[in-house]
Amino acid sequence: MMNSQLAAENSAESTKQGSLVAGAVSSEALSERDLAILAFERQVWRHAGAKEAGIRDEFGVSAARYYQLLGALIDSPLALVHDPMLVKRLHRLREARLEARARRSLTPTESPLTLL
Repeated sequence: MMNSQLAAENSAESTKQGSLVAGAVSSEALSERDLAILAFERQVWRHAGAKEAGIRDEFGVSAARYYQLLGALIDSPLALVHDPMLVKRLHRLREARLEARARRSLTPTESPLTLL
């Protein structure tokens, strides 16, 4: 019984070490800008326009360019390893926006000419 307990502890320790190494590698593989974007996305914005102003101040890019960078970043497996909860939340938000946009689009039976 003691050997199986020791083996289980060794296995748990090696798994822990492996995840620490994977986390260190992923953090090093992500650029400083990528890490800053992920940290920025963790913030809560209470006022309209505050996030866009923060984007301009923090990164010196337009909101449109920031969201292009963010979209590519959250598709990166390295970002998922670095902060899985945040990346999955951002994926869910993106999917919800895409579904809402699809519901607003024209149905196959509607013609753009009938809308004129």
